[in-house]
Parts: sequence; C-alpha cells; structure tokens
Amino acid sequence: MSRDSSDGTAGSDASGGPAGPSPVEPDAVFDKGLQPERTLLAWRRTCLAFGVASLVGMRFTVEAMGILAVVVGVIGAGLAVLAYALAATGYRRAHHSLRGQGILARGGLPMLAGTAAVLVIGALCAGYLAIGLLGA
Repeated sequence: MSRDSSDGTAGSDASGGPAGPSPVEPDAVFDKGLQPERTLLAWRRTCLAFGVASLVGMRFTVEAMGILAVVVGVIGAGLAVLAYALAATGYRRAHHSLRGQGILARGGLPMLAGTAAVLVIGALCAGYLAIGLLGA
C-alpha cells in the first residue's frame, strides 16, 4: 500500500509511473492526525494527575499517618514521574519506528508504572481510612 502525497494524489514521477521512495525526514511527523503526539499528551495529563493526587493525599494524611504518609506520597509521585518518562521514551521509540519501518512498536511499561502509582494512591487512602476507623 502506498502513501498518498500531501495534495491527495498518489505519488508518481513526471512519466506518470510510480515515484521512487521520497527522502525520509527523521523528525517529520508520521501521522498527520498526530495520534502518537495526542497519546503522549494524554499520558502527560494522566501522570500529572497521579503525581498531584499522591502529593495531595500525602498532605491530608500526614497528621494521621506520620512519616508513612510522606513515604507513600513520595513513592506515588515518583511512580507518576517514572510513568511519564517511560511514556515519553515510548513515544520517541514509536516515532522512530513509524518513520523507519512503518510499524508501531510500543511496550507496556508506562501502563505498569501508572498502575503502580494508582495502587500507591489507593493504599494511602485505605491506610487513612483504616486509621480513621480504628482511631474513632
């Protein structure tokens, strides 16, 4: 399957035959719909929300849980940063893969780190609730 040129017509040379491969710009956008870029932006927003939720959770639970709340909050925020770093690395890998081979190569590590961040936030909330119920 050949790619269409920017004017919407199939690529051809002056003789009317199919054009040879055009030079590939390594930093040019592969998808005109910018799907990989939108995915990276979604990861950025999600990881920012995870990091903020961890730190806000830490702020509200530090009086009840002490140093444990600080440790768990920092771990949650760190996992959110790790998830974003892995997503950004995955974006660059996907971009180079799409530009070079035309196939999408992605891994699941950002999802794993994001899931771990959510679990840490949940553990912080569960600990706070448990201390509140046992303390009452």
